Amino acid sequence: MFFDEADALFGKRTGVRDAHDKYANQEVSYLLQRVEDFDGLVILASNMKSNIDEAFIRRFNAIIKFNQPTPEERERIWKNAFPEKMGFGNNNDVPSLVKQYDLSGGNIINIVQYACLKTLEKGNKVIFLEDVIEGIKREMHKEGKPF
Repeated sequence: MFFDEADALFGKRTGVRDAHDKYANQEVSYLLQRVEDFDGLVILASNMKSNIDEAFIRRFNAIIKFNQPTPEERERIWKNAFPEKMGFGNNNDVPSLVKQYDLSGGNIINIVQYACLKTLEKGNKVIFLEDVIEGIKREMHKEGKPF
């Protein structure tokens, strides 16, 4: 079983202040029991490990931390994310030009989708660097990072 954004489901149990807390804690306890009884591989993905209940963390056989991609890794992600049939305006090597921005793979996918939608919206056949940069600004703004 794979749980993405696992911290939302496997969150820390809290002190009971109201009925909501009581039921939330019961749900986490129930989920813990069900995962223990599951006869298979369970994979949790989260970028907020500190929000996962310690009872789950104690039961993990392995915890793998993925660092932010390096500029070279980001360039490869950029190259693989753009559609093969679309070129770049002004013969720019866009992946090489934007690899310096400290972004995750998920951020890059969001930016590529934004740039492709802008390209289609304008009726263009090529992706322009300006649209990619605008996508980077938007994605960094969403995460509260300076551009």
